[in-house]
Amino acid sequence: MIKVDNLSFSFPQKELYTNISFTLEEGQHCAFIGASGNGKSTLIDILMDPEKYMFEGKLEIEPTCTIGYVSQFPQLDETKETSVFEYIGEPFIKIQNEITSICTEMETSADIEPLLEKYQLALDAFDAIGGEDFESNINKKLNQANLMKLKDLSVSALSGGEFKLVQVMKEMLNGPDVIIMDEPDVFLDFENLNALKNLINAHKGILLVVTHNRYLLNHCFNKIIHLENKELQEFDGRYIEYNFSLLQTKIELQEIAVAEQEEIERYDGIIDNLRAIATHNSEASRGRALKARVKFQERLEARRIKAPFVDIKQPNISFDIENEMEDTTVINVSNYRVAFDELLLDNVSFEIKSTDKVAIIGPNGTGKTTLLRDIFKNNHDSIEINTDAKVAYLSQMQGEVLNDSNTILEEFIDAGFDTYDEIRSYISNYGFEGEIVNQKIGSLSGGEKNMLQLAKVSASKANVLLLDEPTSHLDTYAQLALEKAIESYKGAILMISHDFYSVVNGMDYVLIIDDKTIRKMKMKKFKQMIYASHFNKDYLEMEQNKKSVEMKIEMALKNTDFELAKVLVDELEELIKLL
Repeated sequence: MIKVDNLSFSFPQKELYTNISFTLEEGQHCAFIGASGNGKSTLIDILMDPEKYMFEGKLEIEPTCTIGYVSQFPQLDETKETSVFEYIGEPFIKIQNEITSICTEMETSADIEPLLEKYQLALDAFDAIGGEDFESNINKKLNQANLMKLKDLSVSALSGGEFKLVQVMKEMLNGPDVIIMDEPDVFLDFENLNALKNLINAHKGILLVVTHNRYLLNHCFNKIIHLENKELQEFDGRYIEYNFSLLQTKIELQEIAVAEQEEIERYDGIIDNLRAIATHNSEASRGRALKARVKFQERLEARRIKAPFVDIKQPNISFDIENEMEDTTVINVSNYRVAFDELLLDNVSFEIKSTDKVAIIGPNGTGKTTLLRDIFKNNHDSIEINTDAKVAYLSQMQGEVLNDSNTILEEFIDAGFDTYDEIRSYISNYGFEGEIVNQKIGSLSGGEKNMLQLAKVSASKANVLLLDEPTSHLDTYAQLALEKAIESYKGAILMISHDFYSVVNGMDYVLIIDDKTIRKMKMKKFKQMIYASHFNKDYLEMEQNKKSVEMKIEMALKNTDFELAKVLVDELEELIKLL
């Protein structure tokens, strides 16, 4: 359907792609992955509107191919009052109304021939989009997503996550040959994320989905397209198999690198000896031997294998503390209540100790963000913050914390740095290097903005962190770096997250929103609850075994024990087959 061949594209300030190629064919559900800022959204724009861009190479799209699109940030027309059913069925209802109007006109018209032609064209268009079955098809989609309860609700009453799912359903029912979705998972709660998984897996057409969500990556998709460092590679298979393939390549490359390093060091010794001899002996043959050895050394260095997809640099996220607190209560919430049009939370009470790492879990639209914002503002009668607590806040509404009209450098002027050089050195740890530091924040991707927020949180050296969806838009490398930073942090964290892996890998326990209040749940019980809802009973144990073997492989590679690493890789391959 779509073929990209040796495509290259640059902005004035940045080269994005060099001779990248891939295809999208029948039956493929493709995950489009890669670090933030590498140009995934721009490549989607090129596919959607090739005439708008000046690129080198070929882009071939079959003339009959239709492309649907689900935006990263869907916008609802607030002036249009419509039900969920009417919104999803809008294309069908429009043609249906047109047919009814033509029939009414035919009853009184003297010249019926042109109306008959219009009538036939409208019928053909209705048939082409499966019009006869549109009501039952909408019901099927709502059932797949477990959202039948929303059918007659006004679209304006939906949460952001629910509206995103409704948009996905609408695009799927329109029946284009290819649907492109740009991070459809952002801000979805666990139930809605599982609904998105079901919709993706049940879809019969071609999908190209930009996502960093490890839950979706592990349980959807039969093809991976990976964009990194101006290069792109395709992999036919599941994400878990792709990662296994990368691990195998990594072991091979490290083994080669160690052998080459030993060879280089041996030749370094020979060259040093030849140089020492040459200083005492000016024979021409000695000089020629030295030059030959140096050239051979240069060739050895040049042929080192470079693998842009294997060893990708993780950002260096680190949460330091200026004032570490002893074991004491830093946040106390007592009988907290919040209501807007309806009561969201009532009789909420909990406390956070100085080293607690806690996730707030609950469906979209249940008041989690309002609670976290009230804790940060500290002006609510039901909330008490320890006087020694220094609180830093990361908002899912990035404009609350970042000024889009600032450059990256300007954003850090008031963050405790004395010079621009200090700022440059600091933010380079978060992937902001070179000319990008002079870009306006408004021009950055969602992932880059969240990285910038994390950099500001870290620079504050606070001992209490309030994090609202910190993994949203972050690529998988940044998510892993964030997990490491959370693990080593010595202060308190209260985090809203729908990312299962970040919660189970970094939190001590969870606060679950249930029936408009909050209850504490141990991590073991939370894991069992999620796995019981979405996986078979053995899946948790198999995934834990997989993680254990991966950690052993990592240790074997650190010790350059390649034989043990290869044995463990065979063990890992058997576990992956079970998953």
